[in-house]
Amino acid sequence: MEDLQYVILKKERVHDFISTLSKIQKLVAPVSKGYNNFAFEEVSSGSEIALKYIPTILPLKKFFMPQRETLLEFKIAKGTHAEPVVEYEPMTIFGAHTCDLAGVQCLNMVFSERPKDYNYLTRKNKITLIGLECNEYCDEYASCHLVNASFPSGGYDLFFTDLGDYFIVHVNTQTGDEIVDTTESFEKADTSHIKELKRLRDTKSKIFSNEVSIERRYMPELFDMSFRARVWKALEERCLSCGNCTNVCPTCYCFDIRDELELNLKRGVRYRVWDSCQLEPFARVAGGINFRKERSARQRHRYYRKFRYPVDRFSRFFCTGCGRCTRTCMAGISLKETLNELIKESEDRVWKKWL
Repeated sequence: MEDLQYVILKKERVHDFISTLSKIQKLVAPVSKGYNNFAFEEVSSGSEIALKYIPTILPLKKFFMPQRETLLEFKIAKGTHAEPVVEYEPMTIFGAHTCDLAGVQCLNMVFSERPKDYNYLTRKNKITLIGLECNEYCDEYASCHLVNASFPSGGYDLFFTDLGDYFIVHVNTQTGDEIVDTTESFEKADTSHIKELKRLRDTKSKIFSNEVSIERRYMPELFDMSFRARVWKALEERCLSCGNCTNVCPTCYCFDIRDELELNLKRGVRYRVWDSCQLEPFARVAGGINFRKERSARQRHRYYRKFRYPVDRFSRFFCTGCGRCTRTCMAGISLKETLNELIKESEDRVWKKWL
């Protein structure tokens, strides 16, 4: 930890900092919606912000990849004329937990691959990210340590850590440096502040531990032997195929493309909307053939898209341990319970080999 990368913000100056930040450009932050529910919404003062919160109802992807986004406007009255559309709004997001920052990093990887998604990348470059560290587990559904998302690992401009009377702030980018200079709310961190941060992280390393009974490095191997596991059939009997789990997932990025004509049939728009691999029509192809018709196959696909396929493609899990899928599941399907069932079944299978 280099002293030059860190500044501190005293608690009594937080409201002034938020107020100044909201005047620079649109500012969104976690806001309480009652009944232990939170959402990222536009704010203008520090009193509106929930500094301690469980993951929001929807993740940050709603800003990076809107639920509905116009891609093209076209006319077909006299010939065909089309104009591409890139919708974006400069904004600052304050208070993003490490699980949500990891989710944005995953989306960045996907949409930076060829062919690059310039709508996404343009919007991403207009968003300033300010992270906020979790000093303890948000609730019993979190599994962030398992997927290496309990500690900060980049993907932000500034990162706040609560150290009691003040926040220590990691300045990670030039944009973050400009915010520090513009708001004039910060003081330079000294050696004592850096030592206090290290003590907190040492304490966190004891609080955060593997939430399921397997080491992270063995997860791909677990899924290599679990394609035909009984667990998937058990999930089929419970799953409602509502798509809630994918809608709230920080790393699910599937979308559908649609064209919509005006009533005069001369003008229209092409837009994309979120789609879900858990919906029955998702894998239906020409001729009405559906290669993931069973709910068991769709559930299995979702888990493999989190813990197996991206390991080969991107060298990381596409689950960030936020727990949203478990919280929102109407059938009570728990990600951690499913993983533990897969582990138990694989252990039983290995044990039977030796009998």
